[in-house]
Amino acid sequence: MRMRPTLSWTPAEDLPPGTTDLEPVAEALGAGGVLVLSGAGISTESGIPDYRGEGGSLSRHTPMTYQEFTAEGRARRRYWARSHLGWRTFGRARPNAGHRAVAAFERHGLLAGVITQNVDRLHQAAGTGNVVELHGSLDRVVCLSCRTLSPRRELARRLEEANPGFAPVAAGINPDGDADLTDEQVGDFRVLPCTACGGVLKPDVVFFGEAVPPRRVAQCRDLVREADSLLVLGSSLTVMSGLRFVRQAALAGKPVLIINQGPTRGDRHARTRVELSLGAALTALAQRLGVPVEGRAVGTAGD
Repeated sequence: MRMRPTLSWTPAEDLPPGTTDLEPVAEALGAGGVLVLSGAGISTESGIPDYRGEGGSLSRHTPMTYQEFTAEGRARRRYWARSHLGWRTFGRARPNAGHRAVAAFERHGLLAGVITQNVDRLHQAAGTGNVVELHGSLDRVVCLSCRTLSPRRELARRLEEANPGFAPVAAGINPDGDADLTDEQVGDFRVLPCTACGGVLKPDVVFFGEAVPPRRVAQCRDLVREADSLLVLGSSLTVMSGLRFVRQAALAGKPVLIINQGPTRGDRHARTRVELSLGAALTALAQRLGVPVEGRAVGTAGD
């Protein structure tokens, strides 16, 4: 009987520390067939904060859960007021050197695809084409009743008209585009229904407590199966939605390489973890491989 492969367990204290040696990553990229799994850390240089990094927003902010959003009208008012304000900043974010390097690797045929845990569309704005948005995108809105999708910019325009003069000063912006506002600042912010059926509108993103659509997970698993190696960029891999693909690659004997500032939950499965800022590391990799990186982005996150 054939034994099913298992993952070895290494105690956290026995894991090697991060390195600054990019050679293993350069070798994998040079061979091609690399699947990128990106997290919030790749967007911090674009001004979008991380959840769990140094000074991460989870230390001061509790994200809205799906259960709370769907159960309480007051919670939806609070969410949409904060998200509407945050969108003004979030939608103006520009791709950084890390996003542009990933796009350059794709143009030169080195990538098997990109799975991103981010909802900011900065990979696409930099020019990357084959991107699976694991957690959805803030630039789309979905009706929970009729499932109609619509552009976020259309809802933003409607909310501006319905809430003239709404311009409180936020204490900060979070990775999900949610601004930090007090209940007093939210006030009687007016929430708008779906124009098609009058149902409840929600950003087309996976909230905390909500499952990633099974078809999307299957698409990502197919990408892992077809790839030669997996490169994690800027993710602590704390949640299973991303970690499962690291485990899948490791079980299949495929090299897992990580570039992240700080330990990750996937370190025990990785051949190396490079402890460098992503913009500098990916730019250096592009130079080492002779891959020119375009300096101008295709658009902004809100395009």
